[in-house]
Amino acid sequence: MNVRVFGDPRLFEIGPVPITETMLSSLAVSALLVFFALWMRWAVANRPDSLMATLARIIVQRIDQSVQDILGKSNPAVAGMAGSLFLFIAACNISGQLPGVHPATASLATTSALAIVVFLTVPLAGVRARGVGGYLKHYFSPNPLLFPLHMVSEISRTVALAMRLFGNVMSGHLVVGLLVALAGVLVPMPFMALDLLIGMLQAYIFAILSTLFIGAAIGPEENA
Repeated sequence: MNVRVFGDPRLFEIGPVPITETMLSSLAVSALLVFFALWMRWAVANRPDSLMATLARIIVQRIDQSVQDILGKSNPAVAGMAGSLFLFIAACNISGQLPGVHPATASLATTSALAIVVFLTVPLAGVRARGVGGYLKHYFSPNPLLFPLHMVSEISRTVALAMRLFGNVMSGHLVVGLLVALAGVLVPMPFMALDLLIGMLQAYIFAILSTLFIGAAIGPEENA
């Protein structure tokens, strides 16, 4: 198990672009997710009674139900984003259990990029649902003097989103890696299972918090 707290070594370069281990593992995870998504789509369309089609329906229904519980109604766009975030983060965390693989979510660059995507999606969803004036209005309510506090709140929660995921995944990966180095493979097995469970939980928390932020931007009148 590759143990590393900070730093992302360059593996090779494509022209002026350096390719790091995090970029490569993120690309591999993304490619696998796209492959399974296309497989599930084909199974639902051509073999609706197959195991893969059933699994696809369960995943979609669970994600849609979770979003519906938060927003109060079904929202395919938000469900698609929340599901994509959950599946990507979960797959990255699972990949960290493989020997020699450093999970992309144990890199602050990856978690920051995911948090920035959520940060940019929130105002876009708010403007789309409530218009520019309707969305910007909440920054000045109940008092215009609270505008700076609203901005600080949005930036701080984005930073917290990135740091929470990075800290939990990195620390779990580090602890398991140290135990494997000190005690071999069999002794840390319970800790590896616990690390995997925490990884799934962190993926769920990230997706749910993202849905909550987007739901707050859309507004209660749109969710009713």
